[in-house]
Amino acid sequence: MKRFKVIAAAILVSGFMGGAVLADGGHDTPLPPKNDWTFAGPFGTFDKTQLQRGFKVYREVCSSCHSMGLVSFRNLAQPGGPGFTEGQVKALAASYKVKDGPNDAGEMFERDGRAADRWPSPFPNKQAAAAANGGAIPPDFSVIAKARSYSRGFPLFLVDMFTQYQEHGVDYITALLQGYSDDTHGVEVPAGKYYNTFYPGNVIAMPKPLNDGQVEYPKGADGRPQAPETVAQYSKDVSAFLMWAAEPKLEQRKETGFRVILFLIVLAGLFYFTKKKIWSRVEGHH
Repeated sequence: MKRFKVIAAAILVSGFMGGAVLADGGHDTPLPPKNDWTFAGPFGTFDKTQLQRGFKVYREVCSSCHSMGLVSFRNLAQPGGPGFTEGQVKALAASYKVKDGPNDAGEMFERDGRAADRWPSPFPNKQAAAAANGGAIPPDFSVIAKARSYSRGFPLFLVDMFTQYQEHGVDYITALLQGYSDDTHGVEVPAGKYYNTFYPGNVIAMPKPLNDGQVEYPKGADGRPQAPETVAQYSKDVSAFLMWAAEPKLEQRKETGFRVILFLIVLAGLFYFTKKKIWSRVEGHH
């Protein structure tokens, strides 16, 4: 029993220590703040207005470096997404030139984009992307909201299981976009690199992409922007859009999951009463 207590204590201590290391990545990196998201929780749904704003930020700022090769123009009009009309999607696609071919002469050519086309990459190949960004290839944004995450360590990961906290990726991206600082806090930042509070190691190759007033949001009935035109709002909106890009069927998944759980509850009740009915005929059964 004493040995068991010692082992249990060692596991508990190592869990807390591991949580601390993973939380800051070994570089005194703080945990990204948790945000309130409309799509969080078992009944969460995307805010179409926010997705449209986030798409605007991505298109006007992020798309100059980052591709989104798994997303087609037509996805923007599908249920559960930003809610663009088919006409808007066709017009948007046609505003881009897409390389196609070969034609009958065996030559590649450019044409107007179509709704079925994938989102065009800002660079023709990886080598060109690296050359334009100091040797670093900007990651594709198709699933980055799921691919980029962080560990909250023990015991918070147990809490996350019960609270169904699954927004690590979007919280991290939101914090990263707001984490640029001129104060390096003693961290040596090489030339051509930048300090970021929430990036592991604090030194990031991407320059600060967002500034207040950089993207003009649609105006409301009162003539004011429908949301603040600030770095904080831009980062949240584009993060929500990237979450949708990574999981466009999120609303359908949650709806299906709720129906399955409801079905299993009813099925368990039927099995219970069936068992009672059958075993009630067995003599001596209580």
